[in-house]
Amino acid sequence: MNLIEVTTPELEKEFVLFPVKLYQDCPFWIRPLDKDVKLVFDRKKNPTFNHGGCVRWLLQREGQTIGRIAAFVNNKTAVKDNDQPTGGCGFFECIDDQQAANMLFDAARDWLAEIGMEAMDGPVNFGDRDKWWGLLVDGYTIEPNYQCNYHFPYYRELFENYGFEVYFKQFTFIRKTFDPFHPRVQHKADLLSKDPDYSFEHMRIKQLDKYAEDFRVVYNQAWANHDGVVEMTKDESAAIMKQMKPILDEKIIWFAYYKGEPVAFYVNLPEVNQIFKHVNGKLNWVGKIKFVLHKLFKTNKKMLGLVFGVVPAHQGKGLDGALVMATAKMVQQDYKRYPILEMNWIGDFNRKMILVVKQIGGDIGKTHHTYRYLFDREKPFARMPIK
Repeated sequence: MNLIEVTTPELEKEFVLFPVKLYQDCPFWIRPLDKDVKLVFDRKKNPTFNHGGCVRWLLQREGQTIGRIAAFVNNKTAVKDNDQPTGGCGFFECIDDQQAANMLFDAARDWLAEIGMEAMDGPVNFGDRDKWWGLLVDGYTIEPNYQCNYHFPYYRELFENYGFEVYFKQFTFIRKTFDPFHPRVQHKADLLSKDPDYSFEHMRIKQLDKYAEDFRVVYNQAWANHDGVVEMTKDESAAIMKQMKPILDEKIIWFAYYKGEPVAFYVNLPEVNQIFKHVNGKLNWVGKIKFVLHKLFKTNKKMLGLVFGVVPAHQGKGLDGALVMATAKMVQQDYKRYPILEMNWIGDFNRKMILVVKQIGGDIGKTHHTYRYLFDREKPFARMPIK
């Protein structure tokens, strides 16, 4: 077996195409867009390169690719809230062969150790947590959401046999959109409706800059105190909204305000993998035509609950339930577009969010593990703290 660093366009193409061969007989896998995978490793387009670096490898045997992996370090998060400097590995794909997997993991470990890391998380992304994060360990018969990982069941053994341990779990809850909510959610909404200082509204795409800033304000107060999460800049929030603009549905993105100031958001998106699965990874002119046609004819029936945030000063007042019910009134009564809702990336360390999601309803459909591997094998392993 030969380990080859990805340094040429030809090797990059092989890095992108290897999963297509690996999953060709899997009916549930959806091929990611080639451009989305390439963007992660593009120094000009991925801002994480401003404070980090990465390297990629292919593993070949007798001239045939049998595995791939990337290793990376994000200097903004490497030491924040960690017991040791921690890097990451991701975009791991491999045949069912522990020796092959070990060679790939060893390459990532050795590279990270050389630059001062003492642990690695995986499989994770070289960038934001909402993309390419975690190993699928349950929900193999459910199609993956956009920029979310899908894996074969044997991957779990490859990681755990090497020595990775679960750092935290991520759940995807699935519910039928038109089912009634738990009475407690309605009760919260009724209580808060008596306070005239609170107001709710859905996004207006014509005012995208305003809502990008409102999103940033809430995000930095609600999320930036979590392990591995850094504050979002104005440029970053504007870039996120600009990137999402082609797929936004303004009626399913909601904000809450207190005396005119943003205090909460509930962001849903059309689950675009339900469209992208028809373009076979390529958003060329043919793929764009297919995308426009599917969007025009509203073939996508799944809504993705992307992120929920309430600033700390307004937590515990029922604002979460009130915001959910404001969204529900639109989605269930006025805008019956999406019969399925998937609520993505609910960390098991976030008890408050799990409680909110359970009140919204639905069952856990998919589970991902974020693993951590300590280079010092004698050091006690500590799981991510539950808050």
